[in-house]
Amino acid sequence: MKNPPHLLQRDLAHATDYATWREIALELDHREGHDVWRAEDACDGYDHWLIKERLLELRRMRRDNDVRRLVFRLHEGLHGNLGNMANPALYAYCRVGTKRLITEYVEEVSKALIWICDTEFDDFGYEEKILFFKRTGVSFGRSALMLSGGATLGMFHFGVIKALHEQGLLPRVISGSSAGSIVAGGVATRTDEEIARTYDLETLNLDAWQKLDFRTAVKGRALMNPDVLARCLESNIGDNTFEEAFEHTGRILDITVSPAERHQHGRLLNYLTSPNVLIFKASQASCSVPGLFPPVTLKAREYEGDVVDYMPSKRWVDGSLSSDLPMLRLARLHNVNHYIVSQTNPHVVPFLAKDTATGLLPFARDWVMSSGKQTIDLARMHFRNRGFGRVVRQLHALTNQRYTGDVTILPRYTPKKMMRALANPTMEEMKRYVEDGERATWPTIERVRIQTEISRTFEECLIRLKAQRFGRRRDDAPMRVSRS
Repeated sequence: MKNPPHLLQRDLAHATDYATWREIALELDHREGHDVWRAEDACDGYDHWLIKERLLELRRMRRDNDVRRLVFRLHEGLHGNLGNMANPALYAYCRVGTKRLITEYVEEVSKALIWICDTEFDDFGYEEKILFFKRTGVSFGRSALMLSGGATLGMFHFGVIKALHEQGLLPRVISGSSAGSIVAGGVATRTDEEIARTYDLETLNLDAWQKLDFRTAVKGRALMNPDVLARCLESNIGDNTFEEAFEHTGRILDITVSPAERHQHGRLLNYLTSPNVLIFKASQASCSVPGLFPPVTLKAREYEGDVVDYMPSKRWVDGSLSSDLPMLRLARLHNVNHYIVSQTNPHVVPFLAKDTATGLLPFARDWVMSSGKQTIDLARMHFRNRGFGRVVRQLHALTNQRYTGDVTILPRYTPKKMMRALANPTMEEMKRYVEDGERATWPTIERVRIQTEISRTFEECLIRLKAQRFGRRRDDAPMRVSRS
């Protein structure tokens, strides 16, 4: 006898891995008739005629071995939101996936790209392949994972990373602000095999918070010991520079820092803009919330290998103040146009919670946010003294940011977690943060898989083609294209 729906809902909430969660979610979708919606092409949310036309056209060209016409069509016709197929409403109906037509179209594009990459053609050679994949890949864009601030609450990001990594969906581009920089730094300095080993939480140093005595705190205008934070970050991240981490893992790490002085702007640190800066010092600066930790001078490795001050006269603080999610700069530097956000900032998450999507609460939320922004904008215009003016500028920066992405993953906070936001997590608390992050990510997995499959295929085809240039066998660079 099949379990009744309420028991399936219970099992879904207590699933211990994604495979189990997905199986139960699919069964619930079936019982509730969502399979019918998924199988029907027509829907007001997207242009199904356009998607179907393109799908049939691509299949015909590949079947006819018409590579030049196929390349021409892909080069001018690929778009991540073709016919509005990235519409969030299309992923809100079912627990798993979306319209079958969208899934089939994405899969056909990936198959076509692999076919072009792996097949030898008399009239379409290696150099033409490279040119096609580079140009069309740049035009299509890529995804980034963005990890917000949130103090100890940001340990939720570990579970998000784990869920995406286990499904082969972890983007190469990862940004982190404040607490998010700790997790991003640890991931971006490790290969896939090394990341898997970090799931053993016993290997992590969790001692980041240590209060200073009263006299030292007053003298330094900070409550927490920066040396303890620095040791914690170095033990978890290592002493790699941004460039060294990129060369070791191929991952592109970005960390935001905010200026401690006037007339400076927030910076996005990465292997292009600051290749020789030490990652753990960048993370320390990004974690230095004013009043809790003092501003930080960055460190860099010189040509001879010595570690020196980087921009010695400048100090930096919490990256969330100026740019929690640096979307525009990621787009400019790394060709990113699709953003997966893990958002844990306690001043943001309550306004984004899913259970406030209807009724009076969203109206109250929008009114509070709008009124707050107007008040801060007015104060910014009239208060310019050095002390209060700096506070107003920081509040202005906080309230005038975007805190969500194309896919946004949110935790559910309890008063106990909020009370522990500025405390070192215990091992049991870390396990719960990881479990919460995984469970919050599972409902987004198929959406992420579908929306990133084409860009992942572009990247992997280029890796294979470059491997061919240097005389490696195809098997040395195996193609991995996921199927929903």
